[in-house]
Amino acid sequence: MLEIDALTVDYGPIHALREVSLRVERGQLVGILGANGAGKTTLLRTISGLVRARSGSVRLDGQAIGSLRPEAIVRLGIGHVPEGRGIFPDLTVCENLLVGAHTRTSGAEIAADGARMLEMFPSLAQRQKQEGSTLSGGEQQMLALARALMGRPRLLLADEVSLGLAPVITKQVFGHLQSLRAQGVTVIVVEQNAHLVMKMADHVYVLKHGQLAMHGTPAELASQRELTEAYLGE
Repeated sequence: MLEIDALTVDYGPIHALREVSLRVERGQLVGILGANGAGKTTLLRTISGLVRARSGSVRLDGQAIGSLRPEAIVRLGIGHVPEGRGIFPDLTVCENLLVGAHTRTSGAEIAADGARMLEMFPSLAQRQKQEGSTLSGGEQQMLALARALMGRPRLLLADEVSLGLAPVITKQVFGHLQSLRAQGVTVIVVEQNAHLVMKMADHVYVLKHGQLAMHGTPAELASQRELTEAYLGE
């Protein structure tokens, strides 16, 4: 479904990604691990068109998307839950959801999906007229996820969705990601909670200093001493 070949991204003199290549098959949940500054967020932002690569390619179902604008990439079926949630604090819950559907045209379908999001996330239904700034951290994360789903993505990019959340809320959020995979949505998760990723991912890529350090199934990587010492505390 998603093919990334020799992707290189620079921020001025800083090499954020160097020659990164990976594959994501349809229906997989893929984890991206790495320390702070490893290039994980840059990778997702490049896939969604928010950052331009210096070289390399990003293809979705064989189509090159590296030169497309973010809204065009959303229309192709890629949704992005950004690091830090990125909700609009002065908009209500319902208004934030509508922003997520801005590339769509059918009012009836948008309304139906909005109702489905409120059913999927009951705490948001209870606060649908409240501004985003009044929500708890967990509720804001749920809203960021629901907003991305309003675009009906085939591929969902989720960046550090557990950051700052209580364990019970983290479990709920990851439960939603697993449910999406069961419904046929392909998911890429950037996450520092390596234990969670190793439990639920089909395949895991590890970035180190902007380069691909290792990859494999969780079972394959569990035998890698470097991974277990650095990310699993073993």
